[in-house]
Amino acid sequence: MTDQAIIDAADNTARHWAAPGAETIRPGSEAHKALFCRMLLDTHNPYKPAVIEWPLLDPEARDRLVSLPIWDIAVQTEGKAKTRVLSYAEQIADPLLREAIALDGFEEGRHKEVLSNLVAAYGIRLAPEPEYHPPRYPEWAFMTTGFSECIDSFFAFGLFAVARESRFFPPELVETFEPVMQEEARHILFFINWVSWRRRNLAWWRRPWFWCLVAAVWIRLIRERIGLARGVGAEPEETPQDNNFTLTGSKAVADIDISAAALFDICLAENDRRMAGYDPRLLRPMFVPRLVRLVRKFLRDPKPRAEPVAG
Repeated sequence: MTDQAIIDAADNTARHWAAPGAETIRPGSEAHKALFCRMLLDTHNPYKPAVIEWPLLDPEARDRLVSLPIWDIAVQTEGKAKTRVLSYAEQIADPLLREAIALDGFEEGRHKEVLSNLVAAYGIRLAPEPEYHPPRYPEWAFMTTGFSECIDSFFAFGLFAVARESRFFPPELVETFEPVMQEEARHILFFINWVSWRRRNLAWWRRPWFWCLVAAVWIRLIRERIGLARGVGAEPEETPQDNNFTLTGSKAVADIDISAAALFDICLAENDRRMAGYDPRLLRPMFVPRLVRLVRKFLRDPKPRAEPVAG
């Protein structure tokens, strides 16, 4: 096989997967655990960040890339995610589940490596990185990372599609991140199924505490995003960054005006598309898509583009 054929085969494997058989699988069962763990393990794409060839950019495209207010946050987020996920994996006794969560953490670290190589290739200056200390409560940290990805990746899917279609950035640069985007879809799918499995395997008297933990994570994430959107809590010496870029960044990745309604439609379609290739017995993320569909009902439909008048 040629190098390109190997790359294409790995990409296809990462996007399409189904377990043998067609029997119904009960959430929380051993079969359910095997289903979502094997999905993550079997669809791993073995690409190597160090061999990615970053395309040459003209000065205008490079300036657009450098000006995106995300690079410090993006690199640090992936660094924290790797530490948090691997710390939780160390606590897991079940061999299959530990292997899957450890792979999740490895892929988070690989995302950081991709981003670090990109900023180095294009001369993007980053603030000094903090030390990534293991969390005091690994399960809480793992859940915070997982639910945060459910929010951020949902909107990132839409922004990535906008960037690809608008050709605001060179297609070669956009497509370089395609494996990363699909990995985020796999991570979300794995995490949502883990949450369901984990809750069902707790003793009945511990389940209310688990729901409180889930609610506390969501409250924290919502407050964090509201605060960051207002610029609350930033230190004076910090480099300005947009932690809510996935919610507000359509103007930075396209030279066309996109309404909130149109962006929501794209995000919903891209979310469905990226999840469609995996075994239908896997649970799908519901909270963020349902919330967006609810908000979408109160937004006006995008105006159709006017056809040019013939002279």
